[in-house]
Amino acid sequence: MVYVTRKCHFSASHRLYNPAWDNDRNEAIFDKCNNPRGHGHNYVLEVTVVGQPDPETGYVIDLKRLRDIIEEEIIEKVDHKHLNYDVDFLEGIIPTAENVAVMFWQILENKLPNGKLHALKLFESENNFVEYFGDPVKIKRFAVSHETAELL
Repeated sequence: MVYVTRKCHFSASHRLYNPAWDNDRNEAIFDKCNNPRGHGHNYVLEVTVVGQPDPETGYVIDLKRLRDIIEEEIIEKVDHKHLNYDVDFLEGIIPTAENVAVMFWQILENKLPNGKLHALKLFESENNFVEYFGDPVKIKRFAVSHETAELL
């Protein structure tokens, strides 16, 4: 098997906040990431596809096609957005890097024309990243009220 990875970038803001908790608990757990107005990251997303190279092209997957899929399905929806408020597929989900990576996987998993999605690596910063390999993960989706959804 051959592993092929495409790297892309996006900028987004988010707030780590559990609406079932009071402000003190949110502050204690999420600290600066609980800023009511959010905070931002310049994310790096690496998408790895595994498969046998096509004998006619030598490609596991055409990297231009993979780039376009990632751009259309993920980047256009999250770049320069507030993940808590502007991204439909993250509505009601605490947008940790872990949860975001799982949601990205769910979106991309069945969109690939060749190969199989092997791994997603999502960097929030130079030092902090998550890797996800598609194992089942349950993500809690909270009801969104207009009171807690208001940013300002």
